[in-house]
Amino acid sequence: MKLTVYGASWCPDVKRSRALLDSEGVEYSYVDVEEDAEAEQRVRALQDGERRIPTIVWDDGTFLVEPSDAELSSRL
Repeated sequence: MKLTVYGASWCPDVKRSRALLDSEGVEYSYVDVEEDAEAEQRVRALQDGERRIPTIVWDDGTFLVEPSDAELSSRL
């Protein structure tokens, strides 16, 4: 399972989701949408123009946007 977490360093929801992934030992790539314009455009494309974070994308193309801990845990 390969994950990419799109977020921003200031966002508490991103910090929460990353902490959950870290506590579960899940490996993931992190991309800051405020530092990477292409990443921001990818997030906006997934969300019909919106930029809600975290956006967590699996290698099969499925994704979650602003998941609760329960939602993210159940997807893992």
